Amino acid sequence: MSGARRKARRRAVEVLYESEVRGISVDDVIARRRAQPEPPINEFTQSLARSIDERRARIDELLDTYAIGWTLERMPVVDRNILRMGAYELLWDDGIPDGVAIAEAVGVAKELSTDDSPSFISGLLSRLMENKSTLAL
Repeated sequence: MSGARRKARRRAVEVLYESEVRGISVDDVIARRRAQPEPPINEFTQSLARSIDERRARIDELLDTYAIGWTLERMPVVDRNILRMGAYELLWDDGIPDGVAIAEAVGVAKELSTDDSPSFISGLLSRLMENKSTLAL
């Protein structure tokens, strides 16, 4: 996967993070970022952030169900949003192979989160992938 796509995914996670931490809508974060020249926010980032936000309630339900020993509320905010992105791409974006969705989420976690986060994120997304065929989306 290209570096540009990884960067766009990381920016989508940053949009989701800012929305959650500031208690404002994803659209408000995108509008604010579009008004700033740097860093640019591309169409892929905007589309990904909005798509994740539209399915957030169902994604959160699934993450809460499949996280072993963790509640969604206990997870660090950045990890929660990386997981939302990975779950969205894994379960709803048919154009992205499962392995790529997981690898990209893990890659973003390596850039933005703690040393323990990539393995936690990989494990949880792998459980979702294994149960994908039985999930009601």
